[in-house]
Amino acid sequence: MHNGKLYLVTGGAGFIGSCFVLGLVKGGRAGVVTMDKLTYSGNPHNLDSLAGNNRHRFAPGDIGDAVLVSRLLRAHEPDGIINFAAETHVDRSIADPAPFVQSNVAALCTLLGASLEWWKTLPPAKAATFRFLHISTDEVFGSLGPGDPAFTEETPYAPNSPYSASKAASDHFVRAFHETYGLPVIITNCSNNYGPRQFPEKLIPLAIINALSGHPIPIYGSGENIRDWLYVEDHCAALELILERGRPGQTYNIGGKSEKSNLEVIRTLCALLDEARPERKPGSAGHAGLITLVKDRPGHDFRYAINCGKIERELGWHPALSFEAGLRRTLDWYLNNRAWLEQVQSGEYRRWLEHNYQNR
Repeated sequence: MHNGKLYLVTGGAGFIGSCFVLGLVKGGRAGVVTMDKLTYSGNPHNLDSLAGNNRHRFAPGDIGDAVLVSRLLRAHEPDGIINFAAETHVDRSIADPAPFVQSNVAALCTLLGASLEWWKTLPPAKAATFRFLHISTDEVFGSLGPGDPAFTEETPYAPNSPYSASKAASDHFVRAFHETYGLPVIITNCSNNYGPRQFPEKLIPLAIINALSGHPIPIYGSGENIRDWLYVEDHCAALELILERGRPGQTYNIGGKSEKSNLEVIRTLCALLDEARPERKPGSAGHAGLITLVKDRPGHDFRYAINCGKIERELGWHPALSFEAGLRRTLDWYLNNRAWLEQVQSGEYRRWLEHNYQNR
């Protein structure tokens, strides 16, 4: 199937996972077995460009299926496991926390258990270089005030939503498998990702879709909530470095050094849309005239910010793109991939929009 390294990537048909898989395989840096249970946001079309590539294999399935995970490990003998598999949307977790507990905690523990049992069977040299890389979020650290210092790897966990609570629990289990059993794990906590192939329940792709359709662009509350924005390809470059040179048992924060309010993000996006589609500007205010403030969601964290000094010092990683450059590249992708957009806007997606926004 490949020459050189091979990785098992779980959740690899999702937004960040597919970017990581495409980069490894197309760059010729490793072979990949992609595992994904293809819920609403896991999209096999994200990997269409790898069709026929003998360095990639797709294995549909759930990380909670211990038999399947064990079979894949024995069959492919990967050099590492990169776990992107998770339920990730805060609003959905508020509506129903149960799937987040199941996917992000229970199924993750099954994956860890199967990985541990397989790792124990490896020859010493392969066991020493094997890595279990777990992708988490800055939301586990809770909310910051306007003048608070950015999150570091030592910031205490203080999750405020069911989603972030489930991810905090997953991080703790990953760490426990290292401390208790010696499994060579690494945890990463990243800031808000944006870029191509992001499911349009998240802020930026939702705004693009609504703006192109002339529909209101909903922003929670006053729009002043602040996030640190990280272009997805910069994130994946960091993950590759961590996989190669990161220290087992460690956590690395990955941030974009681009703190922006939600309102600032969408106004910048609307200005880019005005340039790209001047013939479709809705009125004198342009696409920004579509911005609509809606009722805030419960427990909405005010600010996230990442201090990524550790990964900069140890591994020499820095984000390559400015926010504006990354946003322009993101918008260009969506404008040039309308078929992808139409495909993901399923009936389930429309039902979710109605459920989440109709009474706001």
